[in-house]
Amino acid sequence: MLNRILRHLYLGLLLLPGVVGAEAVPVELRETEEGWQLLRGGEPYLIRGAGGSGPLQRLAAAGANSVRTWSADGAGEILDEAHRLGMTVTLGIWLGHERHGFDYRDPQQVEAQLQSAREAVLAWRDHPALLLWGIGNEMEGFESGDDPLIWAAVNEVAAMVKELDPQHPTMTVTAELGGGRIESVHARSPSIDIHGINSYGGAPSVAERLREGGGTKPYVITEFGPVGPWEMPTTDWDAPYEQTSTEKADFYRRSYENAVLESGGQSLGAYAFLWGAKMEGTATWFGMTLDDGAKLGAVDVMAELWSGEPPADPSPTIEPIVIDTDAKLDPGATFEARTRVGDPQGQPVTLRWFLRPESGEYLTGGDFRPQLPDIEGAVLEADGGKATIQMPDEPGPYRLFAYAYDPAGNAATANVPLLVKGEVRPRMPVAVYEDRFEYMPWVPSGWMGNIEALSLDGEFADDVHEGEHAIRMRYTGTLGWAGIAWQHPPNNWGSQDGGFDLTGAGKLEFYARGEYGGEKVNFGVGLNGSDTDYPDSAIVQTSTFALTDEWQRFEIDLKRKDLTSLKTGFVVALEGRRSPVTIYLDSIRYVR
Repeated sequence: MLNRILRHLYLGLLLLPGVVGAEAVPVELRETEEGWQLLRGGEPYLIRGAGGSGPLQRLAAAGANSVRTWSADGAGEILDEAHRLGMTVTLGIWLGHERHGFDYRDPQQVEAQLQSAREAVLAWRDHPALLLWGIGNEMEGFESGDDPLIWAAVNEVAAMVKELDPQHPTMTVTAELGGGRIESVHARSPSIDIHGINSYGGAPSVAERLREGGGTKPYVITEFGPVGPWEMPTTDWDAPYEQTSTEKADFYRRSYENAVLESGGQSLGAYAFLWGAKMEGTATWFGMTLDDGAKLGAVDVMAELWSGEPPADPSPTIEPIVIDTDAKLDPGATFEARTRVGDPQGQPVTLRWFLRPESGEYLTGGDFRPQLPDIEGAVLEADGGKATIQMPDEPGPYRLFAYAYDPAGNAATANVPLLVKGEVRPRMPVAVYEDRFEYMPWVPSGWMGNIEALSLDGEFADDVHEGEHAIRMRYTGTLGWAGIAWQHPPNNWGSQDGGFDLTGAGKLEFYARGEYGGEKVNFGVGLNGSDTDYPDSAIVQTSTFALTDEWQRFEIDLKRKDLTSLKTGFVVALEGRRSPVTIYLDSIRYVR
């Protein structure tokens, strides 16, 4: 009922003076002698877009005509702004991932997911900015991707969408093309019109590989960008080398030209990844801008490809970092690092150097990760294209970054992985989540319960306990429950070795509050029992707490507990009620 009321209010607002009425623009998929083509309002439409949360106005100014979302969260605001800017939206319908705990063998979960998709379609099918429905994103997982139960659920959602909204084509998105993905989309999903493909290092060869695999439907490159961490060469401690921003820009161009402009009529366009900045693998791997908003070379290349005009003020260029020593260093060792930077317009370029801990996580599937801190005092001296760096005393992997800026604030980046030799052990305190940290070993990958109604924001910035950010968890289900486990390695439900020796920790302390007070929550350490192949060495669960709307300190006593192997560093579960439940968490850490 609430969704229907909100939708009627929304449609009414669109009819206010000065706002365009909510009449859908029909989109048609047509096969011609030259190949596949989208027609929007009867006119040919090639998707020139990006995905991400960066400013839409800036994206439109760069020549893009479309933006992609992964879910329908916040759809009204995105659709409205896109429409004002003359852009379109491929609106995502999020489908559950088994790595987050979704079970496609559970009819109740599958039915709830279908109904959630129905609500999104009914809410937004008439919006004039809507272009396509993006049904799921990599929901097939990262292995063979051919689970018939998953694809039956995907096709069921797509059939429902087509029945409710025949004016907008359906698309589903897979992680590349390997395993059974081509057969699953093209032969086993008749209600899917378009194959969305997330492809990075393989993007230039997508058209050829899709034809060779028997693909018959048109495709959209739904994510493309630099070569992914999983595709790059690595050090002997398994840290991948990252392309410079200049090398990435060249690869964006090559991917777009091959996968879109030279597709032989198979491609309907592409969405570059990522419009904005994001910590994934490293702080600079996928973002087309930096977190301070500075544009990188990828924006210049895509703006030229989208608009046909070269950028007026292109970003600086940068070469790979070279160091005067082996990348494996003794604790406290010093060395010299060099790079070369330039500016296409001959302007002066400022170079900044930063040493940071290495994340150690390169296959996150897009899950939230916090930024890693700069190590204070590591840069002893910097002059032009060279710097003298001192490594920390603490053994472990690190990464040296160079950021180049021109006077307009455009940027270029390069980095190199490094290692301090010695035995790596967690230091106390060990942070599960903390703004200023050097080591955060667990990942919030273990989603449980009614996860379709659960969301996690690790960068909440209003009324935090300390620092600049906190975690916000929101559960919108009616009654029921949902929870998240922080795991190592990611998605470890006891089937993988891993975990950490936290011997010496006396307790886990953390801070929590509710949105209004009265929110019922359970907390814990450890989750995988003795019936799993790799159990947690200790499992401790609190009783149910009723939070207040003020920050409170909580602790879990770990004295006399076996902490030699904690795969699950933290667990939180929310009890649903008739209205949404929102809680906030901050400064979660093991202490002596």
